[in-house]
Amino acid sequence: MRKFSPVFTIFIILFVLAIACVTINIYFPEAAVQKTAEEIVDEVRKSGQEGKKKEEKSVSQSAFSLIPAVYAQEEETVSTPKIRALKQSLKDKEPLLKPFFDQGHIGEANNGMIQIRSEEGLSLKDKAELRRLTKEVNSERETLYAEVAKALNIEESQVPRIQKIFARRWIENSPPGWWIQNDDGEWIRKQ
Repeated sequence: MRKFSPVFTIFIILFVLAIACVTINIYFPEAAVQKTAEEIVDEVRKSGQEGKKKEEKSVSQSAFSLIPAVYAQEEETVSTPKIRALKQSLKDKEPLLKPFFDQGHIGEANNGMIQIRSEEGLSLKDKAELRRLTKEVNSERETLYAEVAKALNIEESQVPRIQKIFARRWIENSPPGWWIQNDDGEWIRKQ
């Protein structure tokens, strides 16, 4: 029987351990998700900053003219027929949600969804409408986040990261006085 030197044996053990400890790095295009979230949320909310958006767009377009086309393509947002339909549906529901946000009945949660905070003072009809809208909007948002993942070729397991990015944008785009949930889960009125 042939004996291996201790150095060779240690080398083989280290080699096997190195192979066993290989970490698979999943690519996550955070900048593309942020840009997509910004575009979708801003369009849904129509925050009244049209002039500011046009100014920002012209600045970003002039910056893109200096960047090679390959890099410019990576910064584009995604749009598919399903994403456009979801965005339009959310946009159509926004005026119906606004009174509930304004009165503090719902708030923007830190997971990219809306959450009922209080039904106090609402009639039975308004309570039913609030529950229906909340369920529909959350379902559409959930589908939207999954569709963004598909469009950007992001693994399904990374959808919670997409939700967090969208959650930050929904919260940023909420007007003062609306209830928002911070990262610790605490509800506060936006200043």
